[in-house]
Amino acid sequence: MTVLRTTPGPRLPVRETVEVDPRTDPAWERLVRTGPGSLFTSPPWLRAVCGAYGFTPHAVVARDGGGSPVGGLTWVPLDDPRGARTSSLPFSDRADPLCADEATWANLLDASGLAAPGAPPFALRCLDGSSAEADPRLRTTGRAAWHGTRLDTSPEELFARLDPSARRAVAKAGRSGVVVELRSDLGAVRTFHGLHVRLRKDKYRMLAPPLAFFERIWAEFAPDDHLVTALALVDGEAVAGALFLEWDGVLYYKFGASRHEHLAARPNDAVYWAGLGHGLGRGLELVDWGLSDLDQPGLVAFKRKWASAERSLLTLRAGEPDPGNAAFGATLAELTRLLTDASVPDPITEQAGALLYRWFC
Repeated sequence: MTVLRTTPGPRLPVRETVEVDPRTDPAWERLVRTGPGSLFTSPPWLRAVCGAYGFTPHAVVARDGGGSPVGGLTWVPLDDPRGARTSSLPFSDRADPLCADEATWANLLDASGLAAPGAPPFALRCLDGSSAEADPRLRTTGRAAWHGTRLDTSPEELFARLDPSARRAVAKAGRSGVVVELRSDLGAVRTFHGLHVRLRKDKYRMLAPPLAFFERIWAEFAPDDHLVTALALVDGEAVAGALFLEWDGVLYYKFGASRHEHLAARPNDAVYWAGLGHGLGRGLELVDWGLSDLDQPGLVAFKRKWASAERSLLTLRAGEPDPGNAAFGATLAELTRLLTDASVPDPITEQAGALLYRWFC
């Protein structure tokens, strides 16, 4: 552990700021569980992401005069053909700073050096109202939607609270013979990944994250019974699914996929309702439906049917991107276009994602 900064004076809440490994440090995990942390700043998620893509995470923890942690910030330095930059955090919905007040946040950002003159560009995604939002060193460059559903009632009352269109869709899924299995085995994760590859290829012309990433997620969360794969079946065939992860009383919907030719049977609605039921059965507080880009109004509208809360997810940045890497980005986009063409077999598209996906952060 390295002490980065010591603040004199017993009356200041932050006495010192130290560098830690957020994958293993007990103080970091304590902060994630007691502050505004989430799945995406949790040690198992960091181990999965960094292990899959070869990243090394950094973090600073602020401590008070008694040595107790009062704030934290984590990030990953990147230096590849897209240029030098820092992200908090790659391939994560958000990475809210683990502090509630602006003074502690200022100490953390100072100690990290992420916004210092000449530092590589820095990007942070957090919920609105974060202690980082008002920092003049950062500017807001993007907004997305976040949705959640409180699990503070019975299944019957929760169903009655849903948008009427969601209730009708669940009923139609039942009439259409959709059956949802909730599974914790690795085989279910692999089945879901196949759906995910096809959806991203056919609907979005995008590559999917590699299977190795999903397998690492399973290895981190399944042993503690904190992972469930919901697979919607029609006549025994998986036609939709979602990967749910549990952390600190919240169930996170992280990945979802479906086959367009079966959408009339409403399998996605059946999966969402199964996720809510799973969360209720586990005695959890909330289902976090995650990030939705505002340029996908259909997805935003779908999640609104299920959500009891909606907030903004902000992208905050310091520094300017390196314009010299535009050529690499253009090449990557063209490769993606070619490798997601309908004529390309799904296994080739899947392998392309395994090779290229790490460059998309």
